[in-house]
Amino acid sequence: MPLSRYLATELFILFIALPLSLLLPYDFRIKAASILVAFVYLLVILFKKTPVKLKLKKGIDWVSFWKATGIKFIGIAIITSIYVYIMDASALFCVPRNKPDLWVTILFIYTFLSVWPQEVIYRTFFFERYQSIFTNKKVFIFVNAIVFSMAHLFLRNTLVTVLTFIGGLLFAYTYTKTKSTTLVSIEHALYGNWLFTVGMGQMLAFPGMDAC
Repeated sequence: MPLSRYLATELFILFIALPLSLLLPYDFRIKAASILVAFVYLLVILFKKTPVKLKLKKGIDWVSFWKATGIKFIGIAIITSIYVYIMDASALFCVPRNKPDLWVTILFIYTFLSVWPQEVIYRTFFFERYQSIFTNKKVFIFVNAIVFSMAHLFLRNTLVTVLTFIGGLLFAYTYTKTKSTTLVSIEHALYGNWLFTVGMGQMLAFPGMDAC
């Protein structure tokens, strides 16, 4: 089988077929086993066969990164604050106001146990592994955003699906420009933690965020 066809098949199985299969009503143990097998396979490829560099690159233009990220963050903060206020004003900054310890715990867990692994898989691995089979960079970024959104389908939450697609576009664009797992993880953590902070945790089906 030609390498491009093999990679396309691999992409389909790992990033499309598997997430969709989790929506089907079959034994949870089989689902868990499928995810574990896929994850082990991905780790083997990631660390043995794919030339992935996780170290922070030298010469990063931090000023440009923070300027671009800051502008996007301000827009996201304004839009989401208005959205939460309209949908449920009582939820606005509910957790940091009422349960600061829980809020800090959530930020830590989300940043290091959720954001970093997601960016290693969906940006670092995905770009290094599959970019060669796409001739159009914009199409590749769109596909990356689609599969990133599909990874959250198991939550069965329309808002999560929409936001992760938008986030996927932003993160894929940042990775395309910087080729840095660290920078895209910082951006991801910043936006994601803001959503929990502003009061969208319960709307996004995040555990423990209904405490208010």
